[in-house]
Amino acid sequence: MRTRSILLVALLSATSLLPAEAQSSKPAQTVWMSPPGMDKGQAFRDLFEHPDDWKETRSLVDVLFTTDLAFPRNFNDAELTRWFAQARDWKLKLAMEVGAIKPWGKTGAETFQKEQANWDRLQKLGANIYAIAMDEPLVCTREQIHESDAYAVEETANYVAQVRQHYPEMLVGDIEAYPSSSVEEHEHWIEALNQRLAEKGVRGLDFYRLDVDWLRFEAQGKGSWKDLRKLELWCRQKKLPFQLIYWASGYPALSHHGLADDSTWYVSIMQQGYDYAVIDGHPDAFVIESWIQAPSKCLPETAEWTFTRSVRDFAKKFVKRPE
Repeated sequence: MRTRSILLVALLSATSLLPAEAQSSKPAQTVWMSPPGMDKGQAFRDLFEHPDDWKETRSLVDVLFTTDLAFPRNFNDAELTRWFAQARDWKLKLAMEVGAIKPWGKTGAETFQKEQANWDRLQKLGANIYAIAMDEPLVCTREQIHESDAYAVEETANYVAQVRQHYPEMLVGDIEAYPSSSVEEHEHWIEALNQRLAEKGVRGLDFYRLDVDWLRFEAQGKGSWKDLRKLELWCRQKKLPFQLIYWASGYPALSHHGLADDSTWYVSIMQQGYDYAVIDGHPDAFVIESWIQAPSKCLPETAEWTFTRSVRDFAKKFVKRPE
């Protein structure tokens, strides 16, 4: 990427330096969605049992995903076989959130060994898994198994190597949290992990996804969208696709005070969309995902405050599609 050519972007007094090539060759933005998982995955089930209730939303979504553990826990083989065929007919890609380092799998090899049988089962039922996203291996190493960052790098690299060996076509990305880790810590983590993968002769990360607890920006004075934008630009310079999760960060606190309902989800993700757009934030993928037991209904897309309504309206407003 040419470093000498830069474009000054000004919007509502917010400025950033962006290489001109990043503007001219920016790939099309994609939409990933994962509905709430409560009630034994009822929202995921509804998507396939009531396809006419989200036709417009589906036309705006590129990737549908859930956790890999949700499949064996909630759905039988006959259902999954039928649903995977529907997803192919819709040209909708399937992805999974997975473990890499967890209390139940403290090494990359151990975690992969525990997951592989489930993944093979899904493939036999017709799933063409497009991508996996590792669920915060750095955070888990630090906060749950209390090992060093060097340990996280080594075991995450071991995990990615196993995935690359057995599922070479599958994209592999990482999810990490912000602002609990600073922008500089994210950059160091990405560089260290990709360097270790290169040493192993293994392809590096295919994308990097941020789980942003954006309520903390104002409530605790920690982190900001402007700082996060720096990480987006850094990833783009490294040719690493940058993904951003959109969710109702304030929902748990508002629920504690009796102030949250289904509208809270809708209003919150739209507010996050505005807040990041106003500083010229442009993730490569918008990941609309709920793990907070809200909203209570997934369908239909025409009703107020449903999950699919929120995805539809968000995508139409914020996502730039090729003309």
